[in-house]
Amino acid sequence: MIQRPHIQFIINRVEEKRRFIQVLFGPRQVGKTTTVSQVTKAVNMPFYSISADAVPASDQGWLAGQWEIARLMMTQNESEEFLLVIDEIQKIDNWSETVKLLWDNDTKENRNIKVILLGSSRLLIQQGLTESLAGRFETIYMGHWSFTEMEEAFGWNEKQYAWFGGYPGSAELIGDELRWKDYVSNSLIETSISKDILMLTRVDKPALMKRLFELGCIYSGQILSYTKIMGQLLDAGNTTTLSHYLNLLDTAGLLGGIEKFSKDVIRKRSSSPKFMVHNTALISAQRNELFGEITLQPEKWGRIVESAVGAHLLNRSFSSGYHVFYWRSGNDEVDFVLEKRGKVIGIEVKSGNNNHPKGTTAFNKQISPDKIIMVGKDGLPWEDFLKIDPIVLFK
Repeated sequence: MIQRPHIQFIINRVEEKRRFIQVLFGPRQVGKTTTVSQVTKAVNMPFYSISADAVPASDQGWLAGQWEIARLMMTQNESEEFLLVIDEIQKIDNWSETVKLLWDNDTKENRNIKVILLGSSRLLIQQGLTESLAGRFETIYMGHWSFTEMEEAFGWNEKQYAWFGGYPGSAELIGDELRWKDYVSNSLIETSISKDILMLTRVDKPALMKRLFELGCIYSGQILSYTKIMGQLLDAGNTTTLSHYLNLLDTAGLLGGIEKFSKDVIRKRSSSPKFMVHNTALISAQRNELFGEITLQPEKWGRIVESAVGAHLLNRSFSSGYHVFYWRSGNDEVDFVLEKRGKVIGIEVKSGNNNHPKGTTAFNKQISPDKIIMVGKDGLPWEDFLKIDPIVLFK
């Protein structure tokens, strides 16, 4: 069984003597629960693991009750330390306040219970941590599987990864592509939207948000103003509503809206978004073409390749601490711009259908980036770029 790179870090934390709250979050179906299961098997420590997935959000006493079970098990085992694992923690109302109260009580009682919390809603997890648990936790973001991981686990090549994406649970279905499309659409997309957004956040127009997601997948890698987006939606609401829904889709690990790069923060926030999926399976599952057909259509395949590169950059940004933008000035464009601590890197993807010959020249002149990376035609092969951790580009 393949182990994600986070597992050894978590094992080391568990084996330390001091207490901790480790928060592990990321999209659905990326291996969070499996990783923690591997941790509990690897460490010599009694533990209690439970999921809040089916618990009513209004059940205020559930979390305290599960914590008390862990305390009783620790006493019964006569153990000096104990591990408590709670999955889908964001399903519980005011979970962070309850965890703070229970954690502080254990501190007063000198009770060494170590805690791992798992969640699939980045928005609700981060809100809870910021509001109640400052100074008491560490976080690990687990994104979609990289090409290297899918290659090692399933023997995929680069083209398979670009089309079928990074969902390990769907990998065994690609031999029957219609069945694979159905699985991704119903078990991954629909579940993520319904459970991680609609059940946990107020959405006045769920049909509009779903249509926005579909539209964003169709135009992944392309820049669209909210005005143009509204022109393609029957019930468009307003630009503020669309921006909010896009942010919710982003925090669920589905669809992001990359902002235009500018040294002016205000201009960044007011820019037209560049749609970018977090996982190219979200595009492929909704397209009519099959894998063997799309690779024979250079223009459409080029869009898939650019989205694969963009998804790779976007996924690693959360754990590596850099920001992803695009750049445009008039007709000049650079596909992606990475920024970290004032260091700027331009990335231009040339897959045969999206050449911007003046883009990098104008970008270099106006922005003076630290470096520009060409990916694809006349540059680093996109297949090789997907194997690179983007953080090394800043070295």
